[in-house]
Amino acid sequence: MRLVWHMHSCFELVDRSTVVMDPHDGRSIGVKPPSLRADVVTISHDHFDHNAVRVIKGDYVVVKDVAPRDIEGVRIRGITAFHDDVNGEKRGKINIFHITLNGIRFCHMGDLGHMLTDAQIKELGDVDVLFLPVGGVFTIDGAQAQEMVRAIKPKVAVPMHFRVGGLSMSIQNADGFLNGLPDENVVRVGNEVEFEAEDLPERTEYWVFSQ
Repeated sequence: MRLVWHMHSCFELVDRSTVVMDPHDGRSIGVKPPSLRADVVTISHDHFDHNAVRVIKGDYVVVKDVAPRDIEGVRIRGITAFHDDVNGEKRGKINIFHITLNGIRFCHMGDLGHMLTDAQIKELGDVDVLFLPVGGVFTIDGAQAQEMVRAIKPKVAVPMHFRVGGLSMSIQNADGFLNGLPDENVVRVGNEVEFEAEDLPERTEYWVFSQ
């Protein structure tokens, strides 16, 4: 399994099938345009920095709702959440996707703007690799993201949607999420990492991707 970060909230899972989550076009947010080919593309919500399917090559299936399905050996289901803390009144709804590929359970939380309820966390189920926003302003911030990790208990937590060099969006960097975490549990992985299910840790690690 190869996991690649294309900056912002865009990740690529490469195995027997390739899944791309929340693609952007790069230029619209001030960063390098991604080079992507996919079998499955998930869109958490229809904002320009998360729904740029036009940049992706290949004969892919786009998933924009939470109905359970199996596509090219990729199991996908979802739950509905909100882009803000007032039930979507400011920025609408989002999809949180639970994706199983080659036995590894991924969860991409999109632009989550509130803390999940106990019922939502139970519905989400077990998660091996959790992608969650940490930049605040339009989403939960670093402290809230830490709280979500403690509640969901993934094997790996991956911060996303935070400020990096060149990004034209006024959000926070990842420091608020990383502050206070044990150094031995924070792993700097560059922009991609390869692993198998048996490589995943028993105690939560925090994989931090960089440009």
